[in-house]
This record gives sequence, C-alpha cells and structure tokens, in this order.
Amino acid sequence: MNRLTTSRGDFDLARFPEDPRDPFRAWDAADEYLLRHLDGIDGERPTDLSGRVVVLGDRWGALVTAIADHRPVQITDSFLAREATRANLTRNGVDADPTRLLTTRDTPPDRIDVLLIRVPKSLALLEDQLHRLAPHVHADTVVVGAGMVTEIHTSTLRLFEQILGPTRTSLAAKKARLIFCSPDPRLTPGANPWPRRYALPEGVGAASGLTVTNHAGIFCADRLDIGTRLFLRNLPHRRGRERVVDLGCGNGVVGMAMALENSEAEVLFIDESYQALASAEATCSTNVDSPVEFLAADGMSGVPAGTVDLVMNNPPFHTHRATTDATAWRMFHGSRAALRRGGELWVVGNRHLGYHVKLRRLFGNCEVVASDPKFVVLRAVKR
Repeated sequence: MNRLTTSRGDFDLARFPEDPRDPFRAWDAADEYLLRHLDGIDGERPTDLSGRVVVLGDRWGALVTAIADHRPVQITDSFLAREATRANLTRNGVDADPTRLLTTRDTPPDRIDVLLIRVPKSLALLEDQLHRLAPHVHADTVVVGAGMVTEIHTSTLRLFEQILGPTRTSLAAKKARLIFCSPDPRLTPGANPWPRRYALPEGVGAASGLTVTNHAGIFCADRLDIGTRLFLRNLPHRRGRERVVDLGCGNGVVGMAMALENSEAEVLFIDESYQALASAEATCSTNVDSPVEFLAADGMSGVPAGTVDLVMNNPPFHTHRATTDATAWRMFHGSRAALRRGGELWVVGNRHLGYHVKLRRLFGNCEVVASDPKFVVLRAVKR
C-alpha cells in the first residue's frame, strides 16, 4: 500500500488483490497530472465537477477515490480495477454507494458533463468506448485524457479527433501527458466497428471452421494467435460428465472447443475482462448447445475448492506495462485448489517463460504434451 498526496488530501491506495510484496503502486504520474489539472494547480482554471462526471479506465481506482465527493461514475473493463476501486474507497473512509461502478458493457449515463479517460493499452478498446460514449457527451462536455507518453500516439489522438472532436495535448510532465478534446456535436464518426468476427481455420480440432466473436480489447481480436492454435490442436479428448474451466478465456475459443468435444461437460468461462466474457458468451451462443457459465473473477478465486476436473489456461505475462508472472502464479495456485484429486491443469505458454518449473514445484509433476519452436503445452495432475 502507498499514499497518494494531492491537493484534495492524502489517500492510501493499493492494487487488487492486495499484496504487501507488490512493488507497483496503484497510481502513476498520469493520474497525478490529471488530478493537478482538475484542481488548477498547473495554472489552469479548476475544472467544474458539479455535473455528471464519468471516469473511463481508472486502473486501480485512484482517480475515483480522489474525486469521490463528486459522485463519479466509473466505467472499466477490468474486474480487478473494479474491486480495487471498492477496496480503496472503503480504505479511505469513503461511502462507495454514491459512486456507480459500471463495466464497459453497461449502458453509459444519459448525459456526461466531464469525461476523464485513462488511455488504455488497447487502441481498439479506446475506439470502442469513444464510440459508445460519444452520443452521451455534448458541446460543453469537458474531455480530458491522461496517459504516459509511451501510451499516447498519433493514432490515439486521431481517434479522439475522428469520434469526438478537435484534440490537442499538453506538455509532458514526469513522462506523462494530457489530452484535451472539445466535442463537436456535428461530427459523424460512423458506425462502431466492434465487435468483429472471423472464422477459425481448419485443422484445429472440434472448433475448425467455426465463427468466433471478438469485442474490442481482446488479444488477437482479428485472427487466431499461434499459441492458441497449438493448444486447440492438442486438447484432451474426454467424455462423460465433468466440470471444465476455461481460465483467462479471452474470446472463449478453447472452452468452446472443450464443450464441443464433450457435450456432457459443464464449462465455466472465467476472465477478469468484461469485454472477454462478452466475446466468449457471443462465441458460445452461436456454436454451443450445452449449458455454459461465465464468471468475472480474479482467476479461480470464485470457484469452490475441489469442484473442478479440468482447467485449461493460457495465462497472461503482463499487467498494463509491467511484465510479470504474478498473474500466472495466482492462476496455477487457484487451479490446484479448485481441482479434485486426479484433476488436471493444462497450460499453453511461451517456452521461455519456464512454466514447467513452477508447475512441478506446485503439483509435483508436469509433462510436455506438445511443443513448437515458440510455444509449449503442459499438463499437471493434482495427486
């Protein structure tokens, strides 16, 4: 936990799930720059926050916590960010009830007077959300984006220009930059290009030739990535009633293939991204007849211990700009707890990540099911 000092006061903040060993803060220089701008500290006039304030993409709730007295609406694609916001509001003695916590799939407020945007890593997600929010802003809406210099590109500014209106940027401060946009009600940005759909190639098992749906922000939204392709070609062939989890499901293609391979299986799709879950649900709705479930969660934290027969996992190895295996490690631990004795965890990952070492340490065993020069499919059994 760290303390964010602002002109509005000091706030104790932590990422979610809270870990005292976590070396990363729950805010960065872009959050600080935006809060200084809102308060007029850098020579600008303070921003009027008396109207409807919407905060898009607040990564760990730092912005929402700092301006909570203005009853902001948070819109996020991240379950972890949503839970971090709840925890940080409570930690700082702020009543969370007046703050509406929405997902990127929820309907935005009818009118937005101030729109604060933490620029996401995914340009596609920014495009989708600007399209969704554009009908709710007006000519006097104050729109301010914030991000690190490495996150703001010409393509980023072009989206603001094309979808909302004239855009300019601030000077850089502590490697952060602000984006100022003046909405133009006369602008006609065209239709939102998301979600997108594509057909899977042949030769990938039960899912061959089927159409998958991808909402904005999903990894490899316009094609099947080579790691998942290897996974689909080497899935276990199982029959009978069992509980299967597609952990970190993305667009749900792996869980869909497992449901098609074994029609008696109960498949649970888990992801911390609401865009991913919406994609998986759309993918399954057109291809799968058997019952499936969808859960927004931090890994396997929402699954009771000893209730699962098989977990399929393609873990991420980065969080925002940080490269780390912390998420994969939590997924592996959670999977072992959720599996019944004899249950299996199947993992696909880049060879250089060395997941086999962690799995052997945790499960006491690990075998290579398949590999190519870049990826490896691993299997660990709970004894």
